[in-house]
Amino acid sequence: MSNHKFGRRELLLLSAASALLPQSAMSDDVIDLAWADLLPEGQTALPRSLQGIIEHDSAEQFGQQPVATGVRTDWNGKTVRMPGFIVPLELDGTGVTSFILVPYVGACVHVPPPPANQLVLVTTEKPYQSDGLFESVEVTGMFGTAALKTQLADIGYVISADKVAPY
Repeated sequence: MSNHKFGRRELLLLSAASALLPQSAMSDDVIDLAWADLLPEGQTALPRSLQGIIEHDSAEQFGQQPVATGVRTDWNGKTVRMPGFIVPLELDGTGVTSFILVPYVGACVHVPPPPANQLVLVTTEKPYQSDGLFESVEVTGMFGTAALKTQLADIGYVISADKVAPY
């Protein structure tokens, strides 16, 4: 696990995206999102890798991150709950404070990352004691769209997490 810190540009973009989310949007209503919900309206087909089919020897796996076909803004400023897997970016002691939530094990690590509209940057004030890359988690917090670039991948969404728990 690396102790990756965001660059100045990434932090500015994250701050700008967070500022667009109304602080009063927190409510008792939590929206459960699935990964397919993050695809643009009318797009129903997930990439094969997001359907649980990872063809390690295909040409697609040796390429770069696929181009996203857009993002959804339906849940900006809303409290959502999403399952996924952790790709850690920042640590505080032994806990993770910033990570990419990915739809399947190994995304961004063993194979090219999914499109930006299938990646969520999660930040949390309370470090989460992760058991590693193969741990599935459920994240609850304020959702928003973003256009972020990290060393691992472009990211289309952010969640400011109130809660990160094993799934």
